[in-house]
Amino acid sequence: MRIFDPHIHMTSRTTDDYERMHAAGVRALVEPAFWLGQPRTHVASFVDYFDALVGWERFRAAQFGIVHHCTIALNPKEANDPRCTEVLDVLPRYLAKDGVVAVGEIGFDSMTTEEEKAFVRQLELAVEFELPALVHTPHRDKEAGTRRTLELVEASGIGAHRVVVDHLNEMTVGAVADSGCWMGFSIYPDTKMDEHRMVRILQERGLERVLVNSAADWGRSDPLKTAKTGQAMLEAGFSEDDVDRVLWRNPVEFFGQSGRLLLDQVDAEPDLAQTFQGNSVLRGPRADA
Repeated sequence: MRIFDPHIHMTSRTTDDYERMHAAGVRALVEPAFWLGQPRTHVASFVDYFDALVGWERFRAAQFGIVHHCTIALNPKEANDPRCTEVLDVLPRYLAKDGVVAVGEIGFDSMTTEEEKAFVRQLELAVEFELPALVHTPHRDKEAGTRRTLELVEASGIGAHRVVVDHLNEMTVGAVADSGCWMGFSIYPDTKMDEHRMVRILQERGLERVLVNSAADWGRSDPLKTAKTGQAMLEAGFSEDDVDRVLWRNPVEFFGQSGRLLLDQVDAEPDLAQTFQGNSVLRGPRADA
């Protein structure tokens, strides 16, 4: 099984996580720019963070056989802080860099006017730089937030096929499917989606335009949730080719629209039987346990 995690925040993770991910089949990932858990009060803090995403973190991932890409943006939560809005003027410098495969995460957190202004501007940047857009849906009032998201995406002029609307669930997937945008699902231990609910959605709606991610960050999360979703798919009767489509070919298709994927650096494809032998990789504390 080969895995491309299309949304994971590795800046928050340890080298042990990289080892376990590689052992489970992860060979590539996308790390979206996001909120670090406490307010950043200077634009220079974002510059240092963006530099780390396009430089250090790519190097760190490569030490463990994983190709690192990123997306760059002012995230919705910090769009409400006037100390951060000047970051919008810095973004073009980074959106032109190799390995930056989308504008993101953008969208809504609390559905404020400030968030909408930043969202609209960053959709404009996605069109200008011919990049896909990775859109965050709000944690609260998710249905209303998703509806407004789709209205702004349509008004922006960006092609729906170049947008993934993430953190979906059973209540919001229908509208996004109908819009023509890609559907993103974050698989979490307690919140958002779990792998078994994800399998049911795949059974009901098919495999087209679906991205499955772990969205693992500094909170309670699991960087192996993509692999666990693949295992749940196999146990539910999906084929190995189905799993490969969802966990590899779909993210390659979506982010490949950027023209900046670095997949010539991917090493040999992992062996499926070895990945799941005794489930040790998925359940053990370390890959070599």
